[in-house]
Amino acid sequence: MLKIGIIDSGIGVTAGLPILDARDFFWRNGKIISCDTEVPDQLGHGSALAEIILQQSPPISLLIAKVFFHQLVCTPAQIAAALDWQISSGATLINMSFGLHSDRAILKEACQRALHAGAILVAASPARGAPVYPAAYPGVIRATGDARCHKGEVSYLNSGQADFGGHVRANQQKIAGASVGCAYITASIATILLAQPQLKPIEIVDRLVAQAKYLGTENRCLDSRNQCDEG
Repeated sequence: MLKIGIIDSGIGVTAGLPILDARDFFWRNGKIISCDTEVPDQLGHGSALAEIILQQSPPISLLIAKVFFHQLVCTPAQIAAALDWQISSGATLINMSFGLHSDRAILKEACQRALHAGAILVAASPARGAPVYPAAYPGVIRATGDARCHKGEVSYLNSGQADFGGHVRANQQKIAGASVGCAYITASIATILLAQPQLKPIEIVDRLVAQAKYLGTENRCLDSRNQCDEG
């Protein structure tokens, strides 16, 4: 069973979802508190991304880390703690559909630990503008939305902004852009891993390039507005 980590706003309460474990990561009194999640997805964002991944690439089990609560903002420390937990729980593939404008050591080091453990990290990057983190860290697959792509299709952008693009809209039409494209790229990687679990991360990238329907950037772009607080 492939274990996929999703760091986002949690997941809705729906019977039958293959959730292995789910935890909240929140900031209180100057430190990160982690506990079993008790409040379902209040924003719908994480649920939409999980639905994309589940539709495209069963059979998998999910490790859900909730870092967004009342809005799509959080601290780098929350993300780092979530990453460490998912790696310790055996996640092979981790989806991070968000980005910080500024580099933070605590986040960079957590990504390095995850990559060193052999995990594949996929993070959202806007189609235009300055680089964001964790997508800009070496070894992280940078994903965005590509309006040319239908569901399940991949574009190989190989640009200063992103490596790959995916379909831009979730079933909930209000959720769109780089965050959704990121989830579709994660789903494509999951499909590859389920067929050939022995592949190394660089081989996964090669497979994505080989199956890409589009090469190079599109003319019109959709930017993600889902960003973490830089504080």
